[in-house]
Amino acid sequence: MQSQLKFNFKYSFLFILSLFFGCQPMAQQRILTHNEVKHHPKLILTQKGVAEIKSKLGNIPLFDTSLEEAKAEVDAEIRLGIEVPVPKDLSGGYTHERHKRNFLMMQKAGVLFQILEDDTYAIYVRDMLMAYAKLYPTLPIHPQERSYARGKLFWQALNDSNWLVYTSQAYDCIYDWLSKEDRDLLEKDLFRPFADYISIGNPQFFNRVHNHSTWGNVAVGMIALVMDDAELLDRALYGIKDDKLTAGMRDNDGGLIKKEGQKVGFYGNLDEPFSPDGYYTEGPYYQRYAMYPFLIFAQALENVKPELKIFEYKDGVLLKAVNALLNLTDADGDFFPINDAQKGMSYFSRELVTCVDIAYYYGGQNPELLDIAQKQNRVSLDDTGLSVAVAIKEEKAKPFVKKSIELRDGQMGDEGAIGILRSDDLELVFKYAAQGLSHGHYDKLSFSLYNAGQEVLQDYGLARYVNIEQKGGGNYLKENTTWAKQTIAHNTLVQNETSHFKGDYETGSQHHSEKYLFNVDDENLQVVSAIEENAYPGTKIQRTMALIKDENFENPFVLDIVKVNSATSNNYDLPFYYLGQLLQTNFKYETPKTLTQLGDSNGYQHLYKEGLGISDGNNTSFNWMLNNTFYTLTSVTSKGDELVLARIGANDPVFNLRREPAFIIRKKDKKDAIFISILETHGSYSPVSEFALNAYGQIKNIAVIHDDEDYTAIEITSKDDKKWWFVMANNNNNNSSNDGQHQLYINDTTVKWEGPFVFKPIN
Repeated sequence: MQSQLKFNFKYSFLFILSLFFGCQPMAQQRILTHNEVKHHPKLILTQKGVAEIKSKLGNIPLFDTSLEEAKAEVDAEIRLGIEVPVPKDLSGGYTHERHKRNFLMMQKAGVLFQILEDDTYAIYVRDMLMAYAKLYPTLPIHPQERSYARGKLFWQALNDSNWLVYTSQAYDCIYDWLSKEDRDLLEKDLFRPFADYISIGNPQFFNRVHNHSTWGNVAVGMIALVMDDAELLDRALYGIKDDKLTAGMRDNDGGLIKKEGQKVGFYGNLDEPFSPDGYYTEGPYYQRYAMYPFLIFAQALENVKPELKIFEYKDGVLLKAVNALLNLTDADGDFFPINDAQKGMSYFSRELVTCVDIAYYYGGQNPELLDIAQKQNRVSLDDTGLSVAVAIKEEKAKPFVKKSIELRDGQMGDEGAIGILRSDDLELVFKYAAQGLSHGHYDKLSFSLYNAGQEVLQDYGLARYVNIEQKGGGNYLKENTTWAKQTIAHNTLVQNETSHFKGDYETGSQHHSEKYLFNVDDENLQVVSAIEENAYPGTKIQRTMALIKDENFENPFVLDIVKVNSATSNNYDLPFYYLGQLLQTNFKYETPKTLTQLGDSNGYQHLYKEGLGISDGNNTSFNWMLNNTFYTLTSVTSKGDELVLARIGANDPVFNLRREPAFIIRKKDKKDAIFISILETHGSYSPVSEFALNAYGQIKNIAVIHDDEDYTAIEITSKDDKKWWFVMANNNNNNSSNDGQHQLYINDTTVKWEGPFVFKPIN
C-alpha cells in the first residue's frame, strides 16, 4: 500500500507539472548524444508520420477529437497512479481487467508522447514497464487452470499475447527516449522472457492455426521488430521449427491443435483460415478479434520490412478481409452472430477502427471506407488515421453500400460459403460453410433474418457473458456446448433429435455444405441454394431460399424450401427462432400446466414445450409482432405434423440462457419430406395513435404442385386470389442457354424457362 501511495503521489505531482509547463519536454528527458540517431518509432507510428501529424494538429477535426479523447483517458490513469497486481483472476476479475487496462493505456501514452512531446507520458510508460520487469520474473504460471495454455499475467496465453502486442507499440514509441541501460534491462527481464514463454513455453498455443496463435505470432513479431531480433521475427513468421507436438492434439474446446503437414506461424494463419474472398472460417466475431493483430503486424512489417510486400500476400487477402467483415454486419453495424459470437459486437469496436484506417491507407484509399470511419467517429492516432481524417475533412467520403454478397469459405474458396441476400431493409443470412474450427457450430444450412438491423429470426450466438465475472469468470459456459453449438439451437433441419455430425468436431471438420447456386442478378428475385449430404449419413438436404420483391406485397418476402431425401425413415424438426410477441395462429394448440423439456440431449434438454398443436393438413399460419412491425410465417404442413411452441431455458437453474421462443414444425416417420414456408414482413403499430395497420399477411395459400428429384414447383396464392409459381430445377444449376433450358408440364400447363429457377405470375 505504501509503495502504491508513492506511485500515486509521484504521478499526480508530474501530471500537475505537465499542466503547468504545457506540452514542452520536461527536464527528465534524456538528451541524445551526437553519436546517437533516432530510429524509433518505426512500427505503427513513423518518424515521418509523427512530423506530419504535428504539422496538422488543430486543423483536422476528427484526428484532433480522437487525440483529445485519448489524452483525457490517459491523463485520468496517470492521476490514479501505476498498479501491476499479482495475477489471480479469470476474465472480468480485478487483476485481469487491471492488466488489460495497463496495456491499453501504455499504447496510448506512447503515442501521446510522440505527438505531444510531453515526457509525462514517456515516464508513465517507462515506469509501468519497469514495474512489470520487476514483477514478471517472479511470476509462476497463472493460478487459474481453465486454459490449455495458461499465461502468467493472465489466465490464458492469449491475453498475455494481447498485452505484448499493445505494449510493443508503447516500447517502440519511447525506445529512443530510454537509456541503453533501461532498454537492456527491459529486454532481458521482461520482453525476451515474455516472448519465449508464449512461444517456446507454449508451443500448443503458438504453433497452430487459430485466432489464439495469430495473437501469439504477432506478439512475438512485434517485439522482434522493436528489438531488431531476427530470431524472434523468424519464429513469428514461420512458427517453431520443432515443437514436439503430437498430431491430433486438442485444446479444451476440442479444437485441433496440430495436424500433419500444417503450415504454422503468421503466414500459416494467413493461408488457411482466410478464403480468397477474405472470409475467416471462424466467423465474423472472431474475424473481428483476429483482424487487429493481422493488420497491425502487417502495418509494422510494411514499415520495417517493406520487401515482404505483406499487403500483396495471397492476392491482398488482408485488405479483402476488411471489406468482407463490413459486409458481414447488419444495418446498425453489428456483426452477424455466425458460430461463437456475442451479439452487439460491431464495427464500432476499437479493432475495426484500426482495420478501416489501415485498409483505407494501404488499400487504394477507397472513399466508401471513409463513410464507415465517419460513423465510427474516431481514428487511429497514426499515419493511417491521419490520412482518413484528412480525407474526411476534404469531403471525399462516399456511401458504403452493402449489397447481396456471397463470401466463400476455405483456403481455396471451395468449402461452401455465407450467402447474404439484401432487399430494401431485409437481410437474409444463409450459412452453408465449413465447420469454423473449434468456434464452429453444428448448423449446416441455417439462416437468420434481419429487418433494418433488428433480428427477426435469430441465431442464438454463443453462451457466454464476455468478461462478466459473475457468469463463469467471463468465459464460455457449459451451455455453449450443450445448447448454443447444437443444431436445434439454429434455424435448420434436425433429424431424430441429433445434431449434425452427432456434434463431433472431428467429423464436422471434414465436411462442408456444397453451394448449388447464388443468383442475385435480378434485385427483385434473389435466390441462394445449397446441399448438405454429410450431416446425417444417408440423408440429403437441399435448402433453397429466395428473397422476392413484388409490387403486390408491401415488403419483400422470404420463400424457404427445405427438401429432404433419406434412405431410412426419420423424424424431422425445423425450428424458427422468432423474436417478439406471438399474436395469432390458425391452428389449435394445448398449453400444459407444468412445463416439460422437449428432449433429453443434443440441446433438446434446454427447450421447454409450451404448446403443442397438430396440423389438419392445411397451411399453418403463425403471426407475431416485433418492434411495432408484424410478421407472418405461412407453412405447408401435412396432416398429423406436430406444431410445437417451445422456449429456451430448461435445465438451466442459474439462468445462463436467454428465455426466448421458438416455433417448430415436426414431421414424423418419413424418408422424404419437404418443408415450404413464406415469411412476410408487413404493417405497423403505433402505441401513440393505437392504430394497427396491415396487421395480417397477404398469403392465402401455398401448395406444392410438383415435386420430384429433378423439379420442385410451388404455387403461391394471395388473399386477393392472385397466383404465382416458383419452379426450381434441383439437379441443373446451369444458366447458359445451351444447358439451362427447362420445360415442365404442370396442371395442364407447359412451363418453359431458362436458368435454374423461375418465378412468374399465373393470372
